[in-house]
Amino acid sequence: MIEKNKLVFDQAIRTADILVEMMGSRCEVAVHDFRNLDQSLIHLAGSITDREIGSPITSLVLEQLKNAESNVDDFANYKTVSHKGHVMKSSTVFLYDDENEVIGALCVNIDVSLLIQLGGEIQDFITFNDQRVEKESFYTTVHDVVEDMIEHALQELNKTPAMLNKEEKIEVIRILEKKGTFLIKGSTEYLAKVLGVSKYTIYNYLQQIRTEENFNAH
Repeated sequence: MIEKNKLVFDQAIRTADILVEMMGSRCEVAVHDFRNLDQSLIHLAGSITDREIGSPITSLVLEQLKNAESNVDDFANYKTVSHKGHVMKSSTVFLYDDENEVIGALCVNIDVSLLIQLGGEIQDFITFNDQRVEKESFYTTVHDVVEDMIEHALQELNKTPAMLNKEEKIEVIRILEKKGTFLIKGSTEYLAKVLGVSKYTIYNYLQQIRTEENFNAH
């Protein structure tokens, strides 16, 4: 991490550790450094999602970063489900430097699966602000990030890569651009292999999409 931001991350790490110490084994708190989204996880207190230090950013945070017009808003008390089926209450607090630039995030996950089973008397504790299940994937490798996002984009079109025409390939790229996929290093090359085109074709389609979006925004 950059030396001038060390205090911010040190405080976030101390907060992560104390939260898990207070909440116990069903709590996990992650600290992310956004300088490298491919390996953004720099500290993990607790273990619910089976990630390790150096794991990439989650899909939900990546999408927030991509679509934020200015400062990124914190979001609290949303429902996520881990790959093992754990139902979690989750919250994300973004970290800023002294120039008000977002540099990272502190993400809290609390496994409430058992509490949901207990029901009744703890209903207030397990009530979510938004009853929708937010799709947030907790990745362990960068390859998983890109592969998962591409798979979901293809599912939206309900076609295999070999069946896509030019317009549909552009639509896949448009979906991935909106989700922030191309913020991840190596995503362009991987997508090119999946779609059976050159990386330069991906660059051209991506430039076309961004030009259209900039034109429509004005």
